[in-house]
Amino acid sequence: MTEQPTASNWIDGKFVEGDGAELPVIYPYDGRVIARLKEATPDQAAAAVAAAARAQPDWADTRPVERARILSDAARLIRENAEELARLETLDTGKPIQETRVADWPSGADALEYFAGLAPSVTGEHIPLGRDWAYTRREPLGVCAGIGAWNYPSQIACWKAAPALAFGNAMVFKPSEITPLGALKLAEILARAGLPPGLFNVVQGRAAVGAALINDPRVAKVSLTGSVATGLRVYAEAAAGMRHVTMELGGKSPLIVFDDANLDDAVGAAMLANFYSSGQVCSNGTRVFVQEGLRPAFLEALAARAAAIRIGDPMDETTQLGPIVSAAQLANVRGFIARAEGQGIRKVCGGEGEGPFVPPTVFADATDSMEIASEEIFGPVMAVLSFRTEDEVIARANASPYGLAAGVFTADLARGHRVVARLEAGITWINAYNLTPVEMPFGGVKLSGVGRENGHAAVEHYTQIKSVYVGMGPVDAPF
Repeated sequence: MTEQPTASNWIDGKFVEGDGAELPVIYPYDGRVIARLKEATPDQAAAAVAAAARAQPDWADTRPVERARILSDAARLIRENAEELARLETLDTGKPIQETRVADWPSGADALEYFAGLAPSVTGEHIPLGRDWAYTRREPLGVCAGIGAWNYPSQIACWKAAPALAFGNAMVFKPSEITPLGALKLAEILARAGLPPGLFNVVQGRAAVGAALINDPRVAKVSLTGSVATGLRVYAEAAAGMRHVTMELGGKSPLIVFDDANLDDAVGAAMLANFYSSGQVCSNGTRVFVQEGLRPAFLEALAARAAAIRIGDPMDETTQLGPIVSAAQLANVRGFIARAEGQGIRKVCGGEGEGPFVPPTVFADATDSMEIASEEIFGPVMAVLSFRTEDEVIARANASPYGLAAGVFTADLARGHRVVARLEAGITWINAYNLTPVEMPFGGVKLSGVGRENGHAAVEHYTQIKSVYVGMGPVDAPF
């Protein structure tokens, strides 16, 4: 089984082999090397930026409806090749095929289609000023650098490329070195759809390649999806050049379940918020606050349903939970579990697991300040906490440096709206969790990031306003 691409990078409309260090692509399920890529050198990263800078002005001058046709055609190609792309995503990430068929490339196609539809409607405004008048223009930023994460590599590439290209920008995208294959496939698809050379480039590499993009003076914007630690470094580097930024980072998000919630729905949502994609989702609700009256039944139902989850070969259509993405991440997740067990925190189910797998793991009776309930784990590990009152749980939910997401389960919709209004999070759900349609803005507050992906809000992050004053008479000068 091999997924060796024609070459490692895509620069100025064609495959280009990297001249840097080797990047082996490892299938997380069995440890096989399924492709061997090579990093781009700083000179190759600069060449990609140069290609983007050359191509972008003509693209900005292209009618938005013509840009939209290309993005729409790319979305169609993704859907026509859905099974091949799902298989590629599973090999790249280790996620079950039943997930990648519905959640990864399909979401990317939705983004391309959505921003294709939005592009022709993005306009300025007329401002009457009596005799004179003014107007505004919505203009592209120029060259955007996209830096992706390993958990949803193809979706992230699409989520960044779609608004950037729709509004007249060019992009140089660096995928995670752990999951580098999907972005190359997206570059091929965009080219087949008619995207001119230079407008979407892919350069492979580790942190040094990302730094080369961030610090290139021709780059106008940096869009990162990654950890908080990485985001702090990238944000500081981008700020040195006064670049626009979108930082979509991690969190330790709360999921609040009140006594009156539907038990089956709340348990199902908690499982989605912790075990889907083996828990490797930035918005996961890993602090599950359950009101005291419902907590015993919640834990009992949760343990029973978690025990029924099928773990195994990601290519098996019945598999529901696949391996952790890499050996390093596996060791990290198991370290959290081992330390929690060492502290004597009650384990409801799960544990460190065997091979590349970590089973669905639930801890109860931890305190808010314990590592298991305060630090992002990025694995299928849930902390269930109890609470008594609404005011109490809101205060505890907000007592975190992070603020990406939050959820509330209750039969009292007035309470649901009241609680989410007080939660310090960028994206929230009432009686649902982790549903992220492209129509809805996505992003965090506090250390979980700045800016927004998706929705109409993305217009603000991939365009800038130019004001134009029009004098209609003689200049009235005092000298």
